[in-house]
Amino acid sequence: MFWQDKQVRIRFVVLIITFLIITIIVKVFYIEVFQYKKLNSLASDLWSRNLPITADRGKILDRNGKILADNITTTSLYLIPNQIKEKEKVTQELASILNVSYEEMKEHVFKKTSLERVHPEGRQLSFEIADKINALNYDGVYLLKESKRYYPYKNLMAQTLGFVGIDNQGLSGLELKYNDYLTGTNGSIKYYSDAKGNKLPVSEEYKEAVSGLDLTLTIDLDLQQAVERELDNVVSKYSPEAALAIAMDPQSGELLAISSRPNYNPNSYQTTSLEILNRNLPIWMTYEPGSTMKITTLAASLNEGVVNLFEDNFYDKGSIEVDGAHLHCWKRGGHGQETYLQVVENSCNPGFVSLGLKLGKDRLFSYIKNYGFGEKTGIDLIGEENGIIFDLDKIGNVELATTAFGQGISVTPIQQVRAVSASINGGTLYRPYILKNISDSTTKQIVLENSSEIIRQVITKETSDMVRFALESVVSNGTGRNAYIENYRVGGKTGTAQKVNNGRYMVGNYIVSFIGFMPADNPSIVVYVAIDNPKGVTQYGGTVAAPVAKAILESYINIKKLPPASDLMPKVYNWNDIKYQVLPDVVGKSLEEAKKILKGYTLEYSGQGNKIIHQSPSAGLYVEDNSTVKLMLSN
Repeated sequence: MFWQDKQVRIRFVVLIITFLIITIIVKVFYIEVFQYKKLNSLASDLWSRNLPITADRGKILDRNGKILADNITTTSLYLIPNQIKEKEKVTQELASILNVSYEEMKEHVFKKTSLERVHPEGRQLSFEIADKINALNYDGVYLLKESKRYYPYKNLMAQTLGFVGIDNQGLSGLELKYNDYLTGTNGSIKYYSDAKGNKLPVSEEYKEAVSGLDLTLTIDLDLQQAVERELDNVVSKYSPEAALAIAMDPQSGELLAISSRPNYNPNSYQTTSLEILNRNLPIWMTYEPGSTMKITTLAASLNEGVVNLFEDNFYDKGSIEVDGAHLHCWKRGGHGQETYLQVVENSCNPGFVSLGLKLGKDRLFSYIKNYGFGEKTGIDLIGEENGIIFDLDKIGNVELATTAFGQGISVTPIQQVRAVSASINGGTLYRPYILKNISDSTTKQIVLENSSEIIRQVITKETSDMVRFALESVVSNGTGRNAYIENYRVGGKTGTAQKVNNGRYMVGNYIVSFIGFMPADNPSIVVYVAIDNPKGVTQYGGTVAAPVAKAILESYINIKKLPPASDLMPKVYNWNDIKYQVLPDVVGKSLEEAKKILKGYTLEYSGQGNKIIHQSPSAGLYVEDNSTVKLMLSN
């Protein structure tokens, strides 16, 4: 038989052995060449341990390097279960210190794992609790440094800055938008252990954590704090449903300040509702703008040459009829005969309806679109809305008329700020932005830099000059007089928009607003303030919002140390206005002469003698009647 042949059997066995040897060689080659990294990693996991070191998140700074979002060092609890000898005792002690149940802690201590992070009970512990755990001095119980986000100014710019989760990941606002840049690279402490997890006497390896990159914003912290203060005052005084403010450089699109109410403290965001957390009102809220939209109608009318502010006239009888609809002026009985400059000063609705009808729907809506209404501005913040404007084929004369004075369309605050900036800066529409640059926190090397971006030219420089003049006249002589600042040139426009609910206008419920800028001849700041349904006050933009904008602009004057203007537009006073006069110069005059010249003022003296060598306030400034003037005397 075949199998009974001895030689055949020997050959078969040799063949089998040869095949097995070749298979082993191939397998070893495959393992050594193709699976080496994987198997080496698995083996390393058996005898090496990595204790993580959390990297600091990059800081967020204002334009002057002041810290808006920082980091503080906390400690977190890690366990190596195989190293814990008295598991029951350790479980009881840790549960007591962390104020959790025995069963909860047991799941961590008895877990079959090489490294256990006690989460969330052992995360970001206070120094007091960490000291108690450290005093136990148990094997297998480790306290490791962990970085925690900290906002030193608490509620300041809350929705814009955003917040981070317990693992230092950005969850909203700039923290989410630029999370990839802000997030650093974690480090570790590596050591070696035997099969039971016991630490071996081999040197440790330390891998340093690398901090994330820093964000520098266009925001001015000093101005931002002024905005926050004024919004807090609004909430305290009027209890509105919401309030917001934006300040922007009209010459570049840089945001200087931005905030809203209600807000929250991102250090403890867990206690705040999602509605408040995620709604950044200056870029998200949409509503009918009211009379601030008249600036667009004014600019379009001037740019198209359909009106001369000084020579053309309009008679306001209190309402105007358009295709059977009666559109009313805010002033019962109307303003009577007006120049169109006075139409602007008086914020006269019928007058602006007439401008809208002169322009026609094609021209007016082409300007509205060119100004960027109905589309996102492209600001580098999360959550921006589009707003809503009429489709051109659905616009009749009534829709055209109401749009001309700011009713029937929906816009966002940031859209209004951008559009008004274009109207007063020479006609250039910019993309608003808040990030100035991103830099390395150690070397300070800039890795990404933002700059102003021109979208388009919307009106001519000559038209822009005339718009600035008209809006300065609104503050000096019209509805914006409550934003007038003595010795400084301020322009602006009030807005009072009736709110809509389920397609109907609400009674006695308005969003009042004011948008102002300065210096009126060469603006460096635009401020927009909007207050939703203020209580206990007549709801007009000039009454409620204009004084808030004035206070913010006054803070800007102090921050920038702006000198008084010399060529002021004279203010026309109402009977109840506080009146100001130009203070005469009495330096060099005798005391008796000074008393006659400054009759009506309260005088205070310092020094000895009969000659005036200094006066305060200085001559040439507008000073309130009956105010105090200090005189320094000498011989």
